Amino acid sequence: MARPMRLACTALLTAAAAALAGCGFTPLYASPGVASLSAVQVVAPEGRTGYLIREHLDDALAKDRSATAAYRMDLQLAEARYPRGLRIDNVATRYEYVLTAYYSLVALPSGAQAKTGSVRVQLSYDSADQPYASIAAQQDVADRAAEEAARRIQLELAAWLAARPRG
Repeated sequence: MARPMRLACTALLTAAAAALAGCGFTPLYASPGVASLSAVQVVAPEGRTGYLIREHLDDALAKDRSATAAYRMDLQLAEARYPRGLRIDNVATRYEYVLTAYYSLVALPSGAQAKTGSVRVQLSYDSADQPYASIAAQQDVADRAAEEAARRIQLELAAWLAARPRG
C-alpha cells in the first residue's frame, strides 16, 4: 500500500513542477536589478536606534563590503512612545512604540535621487515596576521595531528594483 501512495505523490509533485515551470513564475531575487541591493550604503542618524536600523538594513540587504556602492540610502527616524493601559493610580502598564523611518535612495556617483519612501512600525510592550526591566523592555522594542522597519524597506526596494525597466 505504501508503494502506490509514494508513486501517486511523485506523480503529483512532477505535475506541480511542470505546471509552475510553464506559468512564467520568476522569483523576485532572480531579477538582475535586485542583486544591486547589496551595493547600498546606509547612512543612518546618530544614536542607538540609528545604529540598530543600519545594522539590520546591512543584514537585510546582504551588504557586500568589498563592492563599490551603487546607491546611498539616507535615513531619518522619528520615534514616539504613547502610554496605554493606565492603572487606577494613573501609571501606564503598557506603552505603544512607533518608529517611522523616512528614506531617500541616491544613485551614485551621479547623486540623482532614485527613490524615496517611508515605513511606520507600531509595537507595544509592558512596562515593569522594576527600573531595569522597564529599560530592557524599551530597548527590546526599539530593536524589534528597527528590524521590522529594515525588513519593510528591503521589501520595498526589492520590488522597486524588480519593476524598474532595464536599459
